[in-house]
Amino acid sequence: MNNPCQVEGFVNNTDRLQERVAGNYADLSVKLREAADFVVANEMDVAARSLRSISSASGVSPATLSRLARALGYETYEELREVCRKSVGGRTSSFSERAQQLKTAANSTDSMYERQATACISNISSLADSLDRDRLQNAVIALGDARSVVLFGAFGSTGIVEYMAYLANYFSTNWTLAGRMGASLGASLASLTSEDVLLVITKRPYADRAVRAAQAAQGIGAKTIVISDSHTCPAIKFATFPFIVPSDSPQFFSSYAATLALMESMIAMLVAQSGEGTSDRIREVERRNQDLGDFWVD
Repeated sequence: MNNPCQVEGFVNNTDRLQERVAGNYADLSVKLREAADFVVANEMDVAARSLRSISSASGVSPATLSRLARALGYETYEELREVCRKSVGGRTSSFSERAQQLKTAANSTDSMYERQATACISNISSLADSLDRDRLQNAVIALGDARSVVLFGAFGSTGIVEYMAYLANYFSTNWTLAGRMGASLGASLASLTSEDVLLVITKRPYADRAVRAAQAAQGIGAKTIVISDSHTCPAIKFATFPFIVPSDSPQFFSSYAATLALMESMIAMLVAQSGEGTSDRIREVERRNQDLGDFWVD
């Protein structure tokens, strides 16, 4: 199997710490995973504090932190630290602004709504700051060029991929949902070829079938788009185009607001970059819906 940092989805993002961790996470030892988890969760501290101080705070030895840097492809720990500095350099003010928003929300009579809205806005903002536009464009090109596109999501992601399929079916006939309403996931994967794309959405707790589907698609040679919420997602290493999307929420469930923003952007880009036939198809679908009386008429 290729090193994930060498596959298409990771080529343009080796300077982004979380994605480099994601690309190597499956191959790290337990100790190095613990170190990686701490570094990803505490980029600002890593950027501002010495190696000895970070070692004390994390309980990870300086030698292990240095080994982590080399395992991630950096020559030294200082190079990893510099990446953290660049990553957090433009975020200090936004963090303080978000903290103030949370304080305001806590004092609001509608605090639950305010807290949820603030988390969603923060997730979308963070995605906009970190999203690799080249990767997004390449993923959209792959979707547009695919012989067929297969979508799969389990648990909370099920309805999200169904919505994506609903939008896509307005302008395309080659998008299908895998494992829907008792249908066999294996049957959908069996028809995949190297000319196809599998798009998987999975959030914690990760669905076993989502991980196995991504692995199977990679083995077949199909391109895979994996949208998840963390570098620890086991499906990431099988992705041609991995997207780690913030999903923080004050609730007991993950937020899909940023995931929807990414997904809807993909659909919009597909339509914008397609030929005139796409507009004709959308108009025809709308006409058929009207003829069938699907829409309420005053």
